[in-house]
Amino acid sequence: MTALLDADQLRTFIAIAETGSFTKAAEVVNKTQSAVSMQMKRLEERIDRPVFVRDGRASKLTEDGQRLLDYARRIIKLNLETIAAFGDEELSGRVRLGVPDDYADRYLPEIMARFSRAYPGVELSVTCEPSVELWERIDGNEIDLAIVTNCESQRAAETFRRERLLWVTSNRHPTHTEEIIPLALGRPTCAWRRTAIERLDVMGRPYRLLYSSSNAGAVAAAVLSGLAVSVLAESGLRPGMRVLTPADGYPDLPSCQIGLVRNAHESSTLANALAEHIISSLDNLSEAAIAAE
Repeated sequence: MTALLDADQLRTFIAIAETGSFTKAAEVVNKTQSAVSMQMKRLEERIDRPVFVRDGRASKLTEDGQRLLDYARRIIKLNLETIAAFGDEELSGRVRLGVPDDYADRYLPEIMARFSRAYPGVELSVTCEPSVELWERIDGNEIDLAIVTNCESQRAAETFRRERLLWVTSNRHPTHTEEIIPLALGRPTCAWRRTAIERLDVMGRPYRLLYSSSNAGAVAAAVLSGLAVSVLAESGLRPGMRVLTPADGYPDLPSCQIGLVRNAHESSTLANALAEHIISSLDNLSEAAIAAE
């Protein structure tokens, strides 16, 4: 009988592929680096193909590794859904989730609704803060899970979603045509803010930072009222906003990666259950891989 692929090895494989590093992946899956290396050796022996090749300090997927990644994501997702469907244990207690303010209003309703139906006896405590501060709360053992923007992070996170970053303005005001562009952006630690300013500097477009806030509602209000131009992830678009393109004189922006960070100090069944619901609710990477086949 043909031996099946090991789900734990596949999860570690996905973590390496997404972080580009055995060391960072070890943090994600809460294993030692030697254990991660041994898992990948056994996985390569099982499929009789190399899945990684060294590229400087990074680990890059081979062509066979890229093929395996699509299958691995689908296998792990189905595994988690199956466990949740047949879980008889009535969980109770409290689980702490951190979410950036700009994701809370669009992601939390679905996450909370699905999780509450599955585990009515669990209290979900939510903290809304910028990604940088959520990393600190994870390190301080103050929250169990965090959804974070992972555009350029050097920290390990399980990337499950990718979205376009877009320039936005009001569709009722010509704010974007002003000679000196008025901007409404996040605080100085915001990766989107740094990216926007860097792209404008490269183009030589003059601008002034008119509003600075980590509150997504405040930034959106400045845009919709015609006071400023901003940068948002694709899912953050609101009625009344217009997307700006290079034809309008605004440069293309990189995509935004959204990831999940787990508290390595205190793993729990509740936190793992919530993580499964978050990934199954918001994952668009596996869907994209399936659609591409």
